Amino acid sequence: MFREVEGVILRLGLPARIFATMLKLLPGRIGDRMWRWWYQRLAKAKAWGEFGFMNYGYIDDHPPYLSSEDESDRLFIQLYHMNIRDVELDEKQVLEVGSGRGGGAHWIARTYTPGSLVALDYSAAAVKLCSRMYGRQENLSFIEGNAMKLPFEENSFDVVYNVESSHCYSDMDAFIDEAYRVLKPGGYFAWTDFRDAKTIQQIQKSFSSSNFEVIKDINITKEVLAALDEISDDKQARIEKGTGRIIRRSFETFAGVRGTPVYDAFTKGELGYYRYLLKK
Repeated sequence: MFREVEGVILRLGLPARIFATMLKLLPGRIGDRMWRWWYQRLAKAKAWGEFGFMNYGYIDDHPPYLSSEDESDRLFIQLYHMNIRDVELDEKQVLEVGSGRGGGAHWIARTYTPGSLVALDYSAAAVKLCSRMYGRQENLSFIEGNAMKLPFEENSFDVVYNVESSHCYSDMDAFIDEAYRVLKPGGYFAWTDFRDAKTIQQIQKSFSSSNFEVIKDINITKEVLAALDEISDDKQARIEKGTGRIIRRSFETFAGVRGTPVYDAFTKGELGYYRYLLKK
């Protein structure tokens, strides 16, 4: 996010501005390591506790049925549901790249019964947290790895999906190539994330010039912003409870709380949220 929406980040709190400036000045590999540090910190933050989701959420007219245990996480789950709902997962070999706190992978593994779901994340702390929280799910495993150099053989998966994670990657083209490489012929790549106008044009060119067939290309900013409005107060309460005053504003901005620069950027059209479905 910081590398690609610098105009937004300049309006953050001091810790985030320092972080953004360093990312701008340092080469990609070092920037990737800084992102890793940031997500290590998020994995340990009291603000999220045992919370399994950090995404912005999603609201539309096609909500999934949820069990009572999942209902409190509905808006976050709906973003995952939107991303993969047009793809058959039953008994498939599935890879999530950028699994974060693992709630999405756990819900998909329980709900769509893939043969196996491997959830990969760059943060060792996040992987450890997810393994502790969700390790009892038999068809689900969490591993540490780099999205731009996936630790798998060619043609390993039927489906690769990626939710609100790729804005951290220093080389989006490398990630797209890696997703294509590890997919089986006929496999699907489901992607959703936010970008500024200039960067999404670059990504659209990358997708269209890749060997993937583009099945869906949708702007979902309105639906994500509706979710941010609904869950803003709950997120803010969690952050106030679990962070100190100095770092609090940066956490609120990261979470898209109402009134923060990221939230305002969505409302002003400076940021957009997008969904792609591609086929190998």
